[in-house]
Amino acid sequence: MIKDDAGDDKERTLTFELWPAGTEIGRYVIDEVLGLGAFSAVYLASDRDLDRKVVLKFLAGDLSHNQDWRQRFREEAQTVAQLNHPHIVTIYGVDEHRGLPFIIMEYVEGGTLDAYIKNRRLPVEEALELAIQISDGLAEAHNRGIVHRDLKPSNIMVTSRGRAKIVDFGLAAILTRDKPAQVGLIVGTVPYMSPEQIQGRPTDARSDLFSLGVVLYRIFTGKMPFSGTETRDIFKAILEKEPLPMSEYSSNIPLELERIVSRLLNKNSNLRYQNAEDLRVDLRYILEAIMSGRVQYRGRQKDFLWSIAVLPFANLSGERQQEYFCDGMSEEIINALARIKGLRVAARTSTLSFKNSSDDAREIGRKLHVDTLLEGSVRQASDRLRIFVQLVDVATGYHLWSERYDRDFQDVFAIQDEISQNIVRSLQLILSENEIQSLSRTSTTDTQAYDYYLRGRQFYHQGRRQSFQFARQMFTRATDIDPQYALAYAGIAQCSAMLFHFYGEAKDIHLEEADRTSLRALELDPELPQAHAARGLTMWLMDRFDEARVEFETAMRLDPEQDETPYLYGRACFQKGELEQAARLFERACRGRENHEACYFAAQTHTALGHNEAALAAYHLALRAVEKRVQLHPDDARAYTMGAVSFCRLGDRRSGLEWAERAIAIDPNDAGIQYNVACLFALEGEKTRAIQSLEAAVQAGFAHRDWVEKDPDLDSLRDDPRFQSLKWRTQ
Repeated sequence: MIKDDAGDDKERTLTFELWPAGTEIGRYVIDEVLGLGAFSAVYLASDRDLDRKVVLKFLAGDLSHNQDWRQRFREEAQTVAQLNHPHIVTIYGVDEHRGLPFIIMEYVEGGTLDAYIKNRRLPVEEALELAIQISDGLAEAHNRGIVHRDLKPSNIMVTSRGRAKIVDFGLAAILTRDKPAQVGLIVGTVPYMSPEQIQGRPTDARSDLFSLGVVLYRIFTGKMPFSGTETRDIFKAILEKEPLPMSEYSSNIPLELERIVSRLLNKNSNLRYQNAEDLRVDLRYILEAIMSGRVQYRGRQKDFLWSIAVLPFANLSGERQQEYFCDGMSEEIINALARIKGLRVAARTSTLSFKNSSDDAREIGRKLHVDTLLEGSVRQASDRLRIFVQLVDVATGYHLWSERYDRDFQDVFAIQDEISQNIVRSLQLILSENEIQSLSRTSTTDTQAYDYYLRGRQFYHQGRRQSFQFARQMFTRATDIDPQYALAYAGIAQCSAMLFHFYGEAKDIHLEEADRTSLRALELDPELPQAHAARGLTMWLMDRFDEARVEFETAMRLDPEQDETPYLYGRACFQKGELEQAARLFERACRGRENHEACYFAAQTHTALGHNEAALAAYHLALRAVEKRVQLHPDDARAYTMGAVSFCRLGDRRSGLEWAERAIAIDPNDAGIQYNVACLFALEGEKTRAIQSLEAAVQAGFAHRDWVEKDPDLDSLRDDPRFQSLKWRTQ
């Protein structure tokens, strides 16, 4: 649409010089015209140098006469070309032919979303998959400060494999820049324009999200949310009217999905989603909820499980060393509630990122996709505890229950039991006799043993060689005090297995210890999921994979919400060559977005499978999870190595190498860190740094000679004399 200087709407025809098939434009040969738009002509062409199909987009001659404008066009196109994402059509470059600028773009085999949904309504699950992919692409662009401004189904491609790719980023930005040659020019497709676009107010990423809301409304219902016979009628509807609920058109639209789209279409940009990443997470949750039957539909009775997230308890003691106790309290309550079949409990890794968060309870609950939220604080002085807890209804923000406990430290188990029982009563859950007994069951009744166990858990979650060693010491002390402490035995087994797996330490000693203690944990408590997970890990490392499979699957059955078991099971399947199963397990483990290791290995698995688009998407997800991890744990060198690889795979080599160096600086004596960084340096052509890190790994005790000899990441080093001498030293 064009507005003239008087402000009246009018159509203006822009001129094109169409190139016939066979026209040579530099290294490109025109094959055919793909289409004519309001401002551009689009061609399919052959790239003779690289022997591939490309798309050439020429802008109308009227728009390219001004030299100033051509320079701006080039600058904008170069900015958008920095986007490298599986759900954004790649721009290869920008050039000119006979004074006409054009963009060289990726050719997508398939068609537009407009054509894909024409005359048919997609299944909700398929539509959600596309919505997730589109929001993922938008998130990447918005994070780089690039706004689309003309998002609509004809600017979204769907590949022959059903993958969404956004096209024409930045074109609207180029055309709407305020220059004398373009006074009064407004770019946008009327039914998809946001209120601020219509009113000529400044636009940002939230304007794209409104347009996406219109797109999603059409995908899910086959209808437009705002309609009219004239442009002014559509504008009036967008500015003043509320669209019909999507469930008016289909009874298969979940209520939560209806709320998501309604929020996108809010006329006040401050009340919409503020970023595409939060939208992507909510859409992904809805898809998983549909798959597992945990959704509610308008007019249907609630038939899904209650859900709860237990946030890390705040430490009010004023002593940092008490953090282990606060974190341990919340983790123990999570473990107790996870035994209730009628309650879905968010995993610890999902809630950990909200430790010390300033977000209100409703916002945290929405991000975690739970109905209720348990918050708490702990103040410990000598042998006295003051614990305050409150259960919050996420939908309303109201308290369902709250309590303060002033007790002796000896009463800590009773306090945990009372908290769990009060949650059950507040949610009116009906428990079986076994669940009632399970809820009150504790692995130990000795507070000193329990205190050592909580200290061990804090060390274990740090995930480093020394921390695994410290954790094992704490767990061992706990079992010395209470020889019946099954959880502590499981902890010893996991630490021993990790020390062997990651660092190659004393294979016989560590695996024998893991074997002995995992068996002991199961003898003491056959229904303990942590014991089965530790046993599965041990069996895998002892090359008894069939037994490991049984143990891992038992652990997941007993505690389906926790993410460590599917992650470890995925590692085992990856090593076994069961890549499809490994990918499914890693995806399950990174469901809450915060298990950075699972997200990272999901990307690695997709790469091994040749699923390049899925791998890139997984690396984006992994990088976001890693960045959150290092915000909470800035000394986690292992997380920095995963971030380094993710950066490099996403094309940001400089940041990747910087993160690799940071990992080494944090923990230069960790053999596993040095080895992982050496592999990255080798892949990035930094041979000297790779050799240096390999030498440091060996000196720090890295003992996996078979890894060094077979790892394909190190192939570029094998002819180097320094590598050969290193190899000799490890034999």
